[in-house]
Amino acid sequence: MKTARQLLQEKSRQAIFSVPPNATVYQALQLMAEKDIGAVLVMEKDKLLGIFSERDYARKVVLQGKTSAGTPISDIMTKRVIFAQPSQTTDECMAIMSEKRFRHLPVMDGDTVLGVLSITDLVREQIAEQQFMIAQLENYIHG
Repeated sequence: MKTARQLLQEKSRQAIFSVPPNATVYQALQLMAEKDIGAVLVMEKDKLLGIFSERDYARKVVLQGKTSAGTPISDIMTKRVIFAQPSQTTDECMAIMSEKRFRHLPVMDGDTVLGVLSITDLVREQIAEQQFMIAQLENYIHG
């Protein structure tokens, strides 16, 4: 079973996408659309301040009648960011995301953001592990 660090190293897109806290929701949405991602970190220099997701947009902007262009991301971002340690397994990361009901999990080593794992990353890894196990069992049986 792989760790969060190993999975991040294997990702084809390893860049960390972020916006500063004074960015508008519209600017964050532009970045998310451009990079085809569902969440963006809110950072000041290298310090993680929050995370903003499509769910935040739907619940904290649209439903509250705010405007994307006039709302600073710092007003609606999720400030209490739950994250994984690099040594945590993919199963542990999946459990965190399932329990807390979100789809993007930053991986942090101390105060340093190493990357973000999505639920898609974890599901792909789980499928790959299962396929490997099936192949090993088939080889054993057919020997």
